[in-house]
Amino acid sequence: MPTPRFITDIRHQIGHAPLWLPGVSAVVRNDRGEILLGRRADTGRWSLISGIPEPGEEPAAAIVREVEEETGVRVAPERITSVTVSPEVTYPNGDRCQYLNITFACRALTADATVNDDESLDVGWFPADDHPPLDEIATLRLARALADETAAWFAI
Repeated sequence: MPTPRFITDIRHQIGHAPLWLPGVSAVVRNDRGEILLGRRADTGRWSLISGIPEPGEEPAAAIVREVEEETGVRVAPERITSVTVSPEVTYPNGDRCQYLNITFACRALTADATVNDDESLDVGWFPADDHPPLDEIATLRLARALADETAAWFAI
């Protein structure tokens, strides 16, 4: 899915200035305990599946939508595992954003993962302890989700 319209409307007003946005990420596990990752078209790096909620959209509904849009996999969110702030991101077009991210542990309801939109170059299931390298914030989010704690992690 392309950049949400509400963001492009804001960008027309502020140009490339930094935006503070909500974000959601998913640590999706299948019945074999593997995790679902996507290789991002914008950076070429492997990452957790993530996205931006639409205005008024509940975060859990947003992550269900994002995972299905990007990978074709249907999921059930089971718990919030972390609330984090990303480093500032500068996109190739010069847009700058920083995200307040809610990460969900999700259970896969369907197994077949496929590149389902233009945001991903590849998607796949990987063993939780043997996956492609992830950036520092995705590594933290993954570790918090795999920790099997009942309370969400956050920094103070």
